[in-house]
Amino acid sequence: MKKNLVATLLSGAALLAGTAQAQQMAPPTGSLPPYNARALFNPDYLNQVGPATRTAGGAPAATYWQNAADYQIAASLDDKAARVTANVAITYTNNSPDALPFVWLQLDQNLYRADSRGSAATPLAGSRFGNGARSFQGGDSLQAVTIELHGKKMTANYRVTDTRMQIILPEPLKPHGDKLKINIGYAFNIPEYGSDRLGRLKTQNGEIFEVAQWYPRMAVYDDVEGWNTLPYMTAEFYLDYGNYDYTINVPANFIVGGSGELVNGAEVLTASQAKRLAQSAGSDKTVIVRGPDEVTQAGSRPAGRNGRLTWHFKCQQARDVAWAASAAFVWDAAKMNLPSGRKSLAMSLYPVEAAQDTAWNRSTEYVKKSIEFNSKQWYEYTYPVATNVAGVVGGMEYPGIVFCGAKSRKAALWSVTDHEFGHNWFPMIVGSNERKYPWMDEGFNTFINILSTKDFNNGEYKAIEEVETRMTPGIVRALQDPNMDTPYTVPDVTQARNLGYAAYSKTGFGLYLLRQEILGPERFDYAFRTYIKRWAFKHPQPRDFFRTMNNVAGEDLTWFWHEWFFENWQLDQAVNSVAYVNQDPSKGSLISIENKGQMAMPVTAEITESNGKKTTVRLPVEIWQRGGTWTFRANTTSPLTQVVLNPTNLLPDANRFNNTWRAMKLPE
Repeated sequence: MKKNLVATLLSGAALLAGTAQAQQMAPPTGSLPPYNARALFNPDYLNQVGPATRTAGGAPAATYWQNAADYQIAASLDDKAARVTANVAITYTNNSPDALPFVWLQLDQNLYRADSRGSAATPLAGSRFGNGARSFQGGDSLQAVTIELHGKKMTANYRVTDTRMQIILPEPLKPHGDKLKINIGYAFNIPEYGSDRLGRLKTQNGEIFEVAQWYPRMAVYDDVEGWNTLPYMTAEFYLDYGNYDYTINVPANFIVGGSGELVNGAEVLTASQAKRLAQSAGSDKTVIVRGPDEVTQAGSRPAGRNGRLTWHFKCQQARDVAWAASAAFVWDAAKMNLPSGRKSLAMSLYPVEAAQDTAWNRSTEYVKKSIEFNSKQWYEYTYPVATNVAGVVGGMEYPGIVFCGAKSRKAALWSVTDHEFGHNWFPMIVGSNERKYPWMDEGFNTFINILSTKDFNNGEYKAIEEVETRMTPGIVRALQDPNMDTPYTVPDVTQARNLGYAAYSKTGFGLYLLRQEILGPERFDYAFRTYIKRWAFKHPQPRDFFRTMNNVAGEDLTWFWHEWFFENWQLDQAVNSVAYVNQDPSKGSLISIENKGQMAMPVTAEITESNGKKTTVRLPVEIWQRGGTWTFRANTTSPLTQVVLNPTNLLPDANRFNNTWRAMKLPE
């Protein structure tokens, strides 16, 4: 989740705004520790033995398995009480080779209990990810919990600990395909502001309800750690895949948007809305399904039964579903053109005032362009619909639907829309563990946002300029902070002010460097696409990514993963001296350079001669395997006037003042 591209590139969060100011950097004070090649180029760094379910090359092995969970949910919204009452029927399939004597579920709404761990861990001043008002009466109220196992139905033997539920089974769930059915009746109150993930927004024509983490969800039992039971406090999620069939009962004047496909449109739409929606499915231009002038017209909604309607959605091969509902929604849509020829639908739901005062009337254009680009560039979008909802949530992603701030404007709305829908690749398609490795979804997504923003309307919002002129100085300053966390850190351990850097910016910028400065776009893109294809709808671990990139790109990048994800080392490349072959400038020049920091990168040197000729020399990172200094020969034919390292200023060099050598001007 994130709010806008510029903030994401600079810091990944507003919390880091003070760290990443775009200024000309002054020379660093003090000196860096001496460079140690052995610490960086460690051949055993990734050679830890992993489970047999994953190959040494980073792919799922023939023995790879993962469990599955299918959900049927019937929910009803009481808009006056801001309360959801529901029943969920879960079919859980144990594909593992292990017998399971118990199972774990997540009760995310229990974060909003006054005595929750998350409440206790929220600072007194509050936070973006806090649990809302401390006096809020939240949490799941469980009505009934039953199970069916091996043909026997019974009341479940369960216990709830904070945001987790453990069901102890009467006999183990057998390996290799045994199934358990769980049925839970429950209810909860919707917080006004739920950790920037769900909540309610009052508008001039009614309240907008954004509802997520709204049903008991199966915890993941995987091949690496077994049950993943970290309590829900501030970080995001790790979920298995399955099929969803769910209904939302709401007042008849409400519009509902949800993950997946609406399967009973004829029952919940007026004839004109159904016609316009069908028209939008064939239109590259945005079509109004329910216009601003219709929101207050009673005839713009069916009467329903007893003043209520039930919306029915299905979402296949997903790890979650979410929905939003309001009487205040303006609704528009347009088709999305996917590489296979399959069509999908981009949609937006927003209040009248958002259409008047912000860029929300361009939201569907943003959705369409973002998803079309990423589908062509990386992997095809998998859902039949993509819905952007304006509400109280600043930015949060779910399969096929995202929540973005109703007050987002122009570039900010593009950025948050592009970022949240980018999450449909990471982690909706590539199902990494956000609870432990947020950089594998937030950071990867920050990277793909750079390319999609560059592509959008031929750079309307200038992504590359932001990277090259503002992101690099921000990364340098963060690397110089001794209190900065590294990306490879459990998010609940990361200091709040460092989360944007550690989870978003450093990873996104690092992948951009890897593509532009180390591998080149062709090799990088092939390797990155291979990673996505290998791990689509599966659960990769960090080393699966590292090894896939190494093997597919044909490059030992262990040094890069080491310095970029596990350390906060600094880069400082310097030009030490210039000499000439046999002291004759016509025979070539000898340029001595030094790696003063512990981080290493390939070298790009721009050489200018007195005859006006410019030459660019590129040296691989392997020159630094032999120590911290290196001398290379350039085929120049006249005296040099200047040598510049890192001429694009893209590398995060801590001291740009020693990157340049200039010939001394002799007095006339």
